[in-house]
Amino acid sequence: MLETLMNLVRQQAGDAIVTNPAIPNEKNDTAIETVTDSILGGLQQQAQGGNIGGLLSSIMGAQGGGLNMQNPLMGGIVNNVVGNLMGRLGVSQSVATGIASALVPVVLNKLFSKATDPNDSSVDVGSIMGQVTGNQAAANVDWMGMASTAMADGKLDMSDVMRVAGGFLGGGSGNQQAGGGLGGMLGGLFGK
Repeated sequence: MLETLMNLVRQQAGDAIVTNPAIPNEKNDTAIETVTDSILGGLQQQAQGGNIGGLLSSIMGAQGGGLNMQNPLMGGIVNNVVGNLMGRLGVSQSVATGIASALVPVVLNKLFSKATDPNDSSVDVGSIMGQVTGNQAAANVDWMGMASTAMADGKLDMSDVMRVAGGFLGGGSGNQQAGGGLGGMLGGLFGK
């Protein structure tokens, strides 16, 4: 997943980094690595902060380029990229914001579209979730199946996640044991 993310940032870095006069040519690779690491770090913050539903919803919504700066997931990731660019490269906030605003939505749309494309084996939802949760067991969960089933009403919220995950664990949404099992599963994903 990390290699795919890095390649996407490299492919999109032209105007935002490579030809940007505020980024010296000798710092292009550092800028690309910083953006890549910061996007991954922002996704990890979202997942480990409990926003699994928002992350899955964004992945599913990216089909057809649906992610934009108004998506709640974007704010934290863009801020992460901006802060890291300022810290590592010493660029101004306006330069860092310009780079982040140009790259983050495009890169995430492409990454998430690849993850949901059955004809593209470079990355899938499981590999993204395994990487961002820090637990490779998450890579083995059928996230696409869970999200597709749960999004029957057009959105993915925690009750959908609990209902579907409860079904995977052998219980229904009203089953106390299934809720505990889900809590254990999600707690296990985050090392709690």
